[in-house]
Amino acid sequence: MVDRKAYAVCGAALLALAGLMIAQEQGPLHPSGPVVAKPKAPDADTKTGDDSNLPKIPSQYTKKDKPDTSNLAQFKTDVDIVTLDVAVMDMKGHFIPGIPPDKFRVLEDGVPQQVKSVNAGEAPMTIAMVIEFSNRFQRLYSMNWFQTLQLAWGFASTLKPQDYVAIIAYDMRPEILTDFTTDRNKTQEALQRLTIPGFSEANLYDALTDTADRMSGIEGRKAVLLLSTGIDTFSKITYDQARKKLQEAGVPIYIVSLMQAQREMMDARMGASSRMDFLQADNAMRTFAKETGGQAYFPRFQGEYGTIFQSIHEALRSQYVLTYSPSNKTHDGAYRKIRVELVNPATNEPLAVRDEKGKPVKYSIVAKSGYRAPRAVE
Repeated sequence: MVDRKAYAVCGAALLALAGLMIAQEQGPLHPSGPVVAKPKAPDADTKTGDDSNLPKIPSQYTKKDKPDTSNLAQFKTDVDIVTLDVAVMDMKGHFIPGIPPDKFRVLEDGVPQQVKSVNAGEAPMTIAMVIEFSNRFQRLYSMNWFQTLQLAWGFASTLKPQDYVAIIAYDMRPEILTDFTTDRNKTQEALQRLTIPGFSEANLYDALTDTADRMSGIEGRKAVLLLSTGIDTFSKITYDQARKKLQEAGVPIYIVSLMQAQREMMDARMGASSRMDFLQADNAMRTFAKETGGQAYFPRFQGEYGTIFQSIHEALRSQYVLTYSPSNKTHDGAYRKIRVELVNPATNEPLAVRDEKGKPVKYSIVAKSGYRAPRAVE
């Protein structure tokens, strides 16, 4: 009788152990903790939760051997140059090359500007991937959890060896999982830390503006790729403040919305308040993208991801870079609205673009909507 009981206890223990091993093998990643996995050697700022001492991204690429300029003569200049990254896209999201420089017209606050140069070409990208990863919508093994990981890993796999990428995840606060790097092993290690979300807050405005501000000093082709539902819970800043900060940073924001398919499936059972929250979130993301010269995408099917990634690459790698000296020389810190047009100089009419077969092509122009003028130096 005792032997039978002992066998029963041992058998139950073996079954429980087997069940635990099977559960650990499920899912695209292997969760290793109750929250977003921590790096092997976290720094002091990560432990304390204090953002004030975080370096400007990209921190490790700051030149070490800077010349001593403390004894040099100081001067200032009133020459202002505005640089615009402009993408001309057809209705399928493909870049339209070969547009002559004299066909571009730039208006600042409605006043035509004298364009000094127009250059086109391809260049490496500098991308900050800002990923919403909170327990609000991305519980472990949920539909949105899988979609977030598919988009993050999918876009990372399309990067070229010379592209720089940083990974920032946010819930209650943004966390830099890896600084800008071309080392794809570091990128993979950062994405593997997206295991189990910790907090239910999703403070989008704080995370997005913090990243854009850190990127504002980077030269070259740069952008933020945001993977988010667009819902903001308890950010320290408001929507209007976030718009202003993003306009001042001047970094294009490319956005891929999450949960579009889930929202359609749950629409009949969704309350009016929740439906309005999501609609406002979509509108906010469209505004952020449009005003910074980026684009917003709202995929409902996984098959759309490849086309979205290609469109982002074309928009960032293949751009026209316009420079002009604004006719308004006032240094008042005011926001100046910009509009870029394609015109026929002979007729001053909108430029008609045609394909190889001579058929008219509908196109759109992607450029930031304005910039903030510098303030006078006292």
